[in-house]
Amino acid sequence: MLPPLLSYVTFNRLGLTVKNLSAILDSSEDFEMHIIDNNSTDGTWAYIQSLKDSRIMSKARINVNFGQIYALNLNLLKRRPDQFFITVDNDVFIETKDWISRFIKVFDAFPEVGLLGVQKGTPYPEELPPVVPKVKDNVFYLELDNSTPNIEKNYVPGCCMCLRPELIQEIGYWCEENCYGEIELSNRVNNYTSFKTGLVPNISIQLPQTIECSACQYNSKCTLNKVTDTCFTCYKKLYKNEEFKQYYKWKFDETVIDLKSGARPVFCASANDGTSLTDHIFNSEWAMENFHYFINNAN
Repeated sequence: MLPPLLSYVTFNRLGLTVKNLSAILDSSEDFEMHIIDNNSTDGTWAYIQSLKDSRIMSKARINVNFGQIYALNLNLLKRRPDQFFITVDNDVFIETKDWISRFIKVFDAFPEVGLLGVQKGTPYPEELPPVVPKVKDNVFYLELDNSTPNIEKNYVPGCCMCLRPELIQEIGYWCEENCYGEIELSNRVNNYTSFKTGLVPNISIQLPQTIECSACQYNSKCTLNKVTDTCFTCYKKLYKNEEFKQYYKWKFDETVIDLKSGARPVFCASANDGTSLTDHIFNSEWAMENFHYFINNAN
């Protein structure tokens, strides 16, 4: 099997990136990592350039932040046809050393599973969507219960997830037309494909949102003022995902209606994949409006 492609998108919060990315690179797991920096202003790119690991296949800096979905799809475009695709947010600290192997064990045991994630860690409350335990050959996972009508609660968290190649072939990309992330993706997979989704409970993560400068592994190399500016103040000034979702949630609602009616297929195209635009419907007006929101507010 090909090593999975591991997508890592950074955006400020250098202290977290150093801690959390170091934990991934300290493991012996095999993967092909592609790192994209979304125009960070806190020195993140200099740190990324300093990394030396044979598993890092590419490092790229986008000079304009078009939003996380745009960068995520750029990495997805680099995936080879038979590769699993893993995405990890830069606030995820993975405590389980053989976490990729645990994902793959579930996929091997349950060929019907297309998308797997993990439960959110500290400091988030330990809440689960409705799930059904599944066991086969001593392999265990929690399958999302598709009978639950509330699609905004019945989803796989996007902070750390893995997708099967056959599923990607069917669904294409994260939706750039509404940029609603893991909720939109989980809804598409749960309700419009034959694949199952779920959580792997024996992969443990933490989601620290801050770290004290004095405890930061990069403290001696950090060039920020630290009194008036830290990597977290840089992040808070420019992080616009929640505001975006509130402002443009209607696009997600319209997408759900179109999927239910059959007006929209399960496959989502990407502005960066010309072939997908030729062969599938794509609301370029919605997508460009989304990208411009981040260009105007998150740079």
